[in-house]
Amino acid sequence: MVTIPFPRATLAVLAGGMVAFTHPLTAQAVGEVGIPIGSEAQAVRIEDLDGHPVDLSQYLGHQPIVLEFWATWCENCKALLPELEEAHRQFGDRVRFLAVSVAVNQSKRSIKRHLEQEPVPWDVLWDTRGRATRAFKAPATSYVAIVDSTGTVAYTGIGPSQPIVETLKKLLGT
Repeated sequence: MVTIPFPRATLAVLAGGMVAFTHPLTAQAVGEVGIPIGSEAQAVRIEDLDGHPVDLSQYLGHQPIVLEFWATWCENCKALLPELEEAHRQFGDRVRFLAVSVAVNQSKRSIKRHLEQEPVPWDVLWDTRGRATRAFKAPATSYVAIVDSTGTVAYTGIGPSQPIVETLKKLLGT
């Protein structure tokens, strides 16, 4: 593991190039991380928590999608959860929400146990080979990419506080 100084946080580079924040971020990074806004989202094949293949092409280009790159151990993900739940409450009938579980320091089994205690109202997928992580250039957990209904990346952000509801309001014109 390599530790890298970063404004307001310390980062640790883990296996596969995934970055974990070892101290909570106090500010958010929006639109400057990961896949560039305006890029076409790549339809990669990952898995569900039962090991069945899931092709992201079944979601892209049909309706907006909120993808959160997530882990059970991620403190920033826990802090972001209320914003995601509120966004899902307001827009879940028009927007697909997906959690992409990274394969760093967790297993499908540990994720299932976690979700039994702390369920979420959206699908949780497994990125065992890092395909989605690479396709969306996810630099760390708590990374969110919002893809519009044409399959174009409309938002990226990272950290415990992100304007998900505000972004979806603008995207949906509400």
